[in-house]
Amino acid sequence: MSFEPSAARMGNIFHGSTTTWPAPAPLAPTPAADAPVSRALDIVIAIAALVVFAPIMLICALAVAASNNGPVLFRQQRIGRDGALFSCLKFRTMRTDAAEVLDTLLATCPAAREEWQRNHKLQNDPRIIGAGSFLRKTSLDELPQLFNVLAGDMAIVGPRPIVPAEIARYGRYIGAYCAVRPGITGLWQVQGRSATTYRRRIACDIVYSRAKSPAVDLRIIACTIPAVILGRGAC
Repeated sequence: MSFEPSAARMGNIFHGSTTTWPAPAPLAPTPAADAPVSRALDIVIAIAALVVFAPIMLICALAVAASNNGPVLFRQQRIGRDGALFSCLKFRTMRTDAAEVLDTLLATCPAAREEWQRNHKLQNDPRIIGAGSFLRKTSLDELPQLFNVLAGDMAIVGPRPIVPAEIARYGRYIGAYCAVRPGITGLWQVQGRSATTYRRRIACDIVYSRAKSPAVDLRIIACTIPAVILGRGAC
């Protein structure tokens, strides 16, 4: 994989400047990644968010149920800290036969296949159900991941959880991803999310892994609010 994050210049989301970050190496979990204050912050925010968003989550569940037959929640095996697998929760935004629809599309449409190989996403995704577009645009589909945070599988802030098929994209930098818990929001989300390249997503994950602290997490959470409201990069 031709990618050298030491050469990547990441925009400083906190001060509006451009910062050259030190060259990261593959990382192992560090005590900072498990700091009690960070975990306590995650639990407090997750509980508070569940209380505040409970009515909205109920509406989301009803919207999914009305849009398409099938379960309200979608569970998928994702890569967590230290490379451990966990069941990541989301409100279901796709058809129950999404895997088959994707396989058919990629086999018959070269443009879609190229887009999928490049970003692991599709701008015009035929798998999405009626309420799915709105839930994804507003990131409301990710609210059930607050339960993943309480379970200790995820954090409020961190790299977005990847599926096993995406490990190869990280190459020798997968250690940076595995050094911290994946998060509901993170540097990639506030830097443009799906509007950016996958390569930049990896760079964001590496930068966050190196810079993680409660202060950084709070700044990213603050930047997430306008990003969600404006729907920047969501799809």
